[in-house]
Amino acid sequence: MTIEVAMNQKTAHIEPTAQELAEGVRLRRKKRLTNLAIDIFLVVVSILMLLPLVFLVANAFKTPAEMLAWPPTVIPRDPTIANFSAVLGETPLIRWIGNSLAFAVLSTLAIVATSAIAGYIFGKFRFGTLNVIFALFLATAIVPFEVYMIPLYFQARSLGILNSVWGLLLGYLVMSFGIFLIRQNVIHSIPDELLEAARIDGAGEFWIFLHIVLPLLRGALGALAVLAFFQAWTAFAWPMIVATTRTSYTIEVGLALFQTGFTVDLGRLSAASATVLIPSILLFVILRRNFVQGVASTGLKE
Repeated sequence: MTIEVAMNQKTAHIEPTAQELAEGVRLRRKKRLTNLAIDIFLVVVSILMLLPLVFLVANAFKTPAEMLAWPPTVIPRDPTIANFSAVLGETPLIRWIGNSLAFAVLSTLAIVATSAIAGYIFGKFRFGTLNVIFALFLATAIVPFEVYMIPLYFQARSLGILNSVWGLLLGYLVMSFGIFLIRQNVIHSIPDELLEAARIDGAGEFWIFLHIVLPLLRGALGALAVLAFFQAWTAFAWPMIVATTRTSYTIEVGLALFQTGFTVDLGRLSAASATVLIPSILLFVILRRNFVQGVASTGLKE
């Protein structure tokens, strides 16, 4: 009898009371409402961020009269491709896109190569002066490009590479952030024991770099490639002073021609801008997994 009473008391103590059940329901309801409010807020912010892009693409298919109508229409009432025909027929848009693609691809390859080599050296080789050199590399990140843009221009002119892709590349061969990104991934993603085992087996440093380090840095290098491509693809100031002939313009400089001191040709500018979006969107779609993985796995702690 005593045992049954004790068990009943224990069960009564374990079972939640009606007040505790009501409190649990209230907390769960509050959590659901909070999550719903956060989701609604994020959806609204996302729509607001996408609206300029939506209007850009929509304006490319609008007539001049509809473009100036108020309130503005998201879906064109009478879609037309006249803006695209005018842009492709009256301007060397394809040539400008080709120049930008060549510039962005070569710059991406150079930045990925230099960042991979420098990041591996700074991350895994122990020399006293390397920390000083790495600090100097990081210090260059706070110096605006416009500070040394003019001396770089005179250097490009003395080399005779103005109005060419090689002149554009002169200012976009190294990225200090890329070196930092790869160094952090090398430190936290590649164990020293793996490299030492390869050295004991007789592997050289170049073989280790190609067959061990680079495959393990695939995600970080993919993220860096996306960043480097967009940096070169959207460059404006440097291409504007290096490329002075119409056929050597990059797309960013070419788009500026649609705007004069008094007017802006919105239809053609929107059509050209919508066409320019295609390569960058394709690149991000192809490398989006590597980009997210590389940024997420970047170690920021020592």
